[in-house]
Amino acid sequence: MNVFDRQIGRRDALKVIGGGAAAAMTSTLHAADDPASGDIDAHSHIWTQDTDAYPLAGNQAKTDLAPPSFTDKELLAVARPHGVTRVVLIQHKPYHGLDNSYIVDAIAANPGVFSAVACIEAAAERPQDEMDRLKANGVRGFRIRPGEGGTDRWSESDGMNAMWRRAGETGLAICPLINPEDLEQVDEMCRKYPDTNVVVDHFARVGIDGTIREKDLKALTGLAKHPKAHLKVSAYYALGNKRPPHTELIPMIRRCYEAYGPQRLMWGSDCPYQLDGPNNYGDSIALIRERIDFLSDDDRRWILRGTAEKVYFS
Repeated sequence: MNVFDRQIGRRDALKVIGGGAAAAMTSTLHAADDPASGDIDAHSHIWTQDTDAYPLAGNQAKTDLAPPSFTDKELLAVARPHGVTRVVLIQHKPYHGLDNSYIVDAIAANPGVFSAVACIEAAAERPQDEMDRLKANGVRGFRIRPGEGGTDRWSESDGMNAMWRRAGETGLAICPLINPEDLEQVDEMCRKYPDTNVVVDHFARVGIDGTIREKDLKALTGLAKHPKAHLKVSAYYALGNKRPPHTELIPMIRRCYEAYGPQRLMWGSDCPYQLDGPNNYGDSIALIRERIDFLSDDDRRWILRGTAEKVYFS
């Protein structure tokens, strides 16, 4: 299991969730009344102890969940005290596989608060039909990984080509979870489907081993030549020094800002994993709000709200 799928310690998770809930009770935000009033977290996962209604994939048991739960309510208790009132939920495939029902039900239970990125079977005969069904239930993106679609190259997969085509036709987003060496595949598909919104997760994991290599950064920023390519400024806990204040990531963020512009960058926490050990929600969002001196107020509005709103909430 890679660092983006790893489980955080139960003790640390319960500590941060409890602290978030306490802060939420004293918050003066009226997020429930007006979800559009605050910023958007473009990347968070949720799961629940209710495994009867939402079964776990494979042979997993409740004891495999870490933290034991991170529900939609627990997520909002962490996010709202920081002025975040809407969240893009990312299907947590390690726990729930291709059953997207929990994130879909969270959208229905919290009008205007959540959008979502689902996981589906790209090798199915007509994956576009499942895309249409999920879009009708509030999903606006679909996560893909290298090797999905029944072949090592997405361009050779009938199902993957169908997904990219349908996304371009219907305004949905394709959201690759990749390593730097996979950026070439994204570039190939962007050239083939120029009308498709693409959102690359977590800087394509550039810097995951602590070193930000120039060749990886060039590949990442080179993707910006495609007007529909977007990038998530997210998952700081797994990149660079892997601890606050995360300022060692600023040079990489600046290069991405210069390549994509703020209108194609979006901030995401990657909760609950950003709540592990020394990492926390406040330091994650503070990097954009307070610690980058070359961003204007308008730039910050785009990165913290406008870009995700355009892609996932329009």
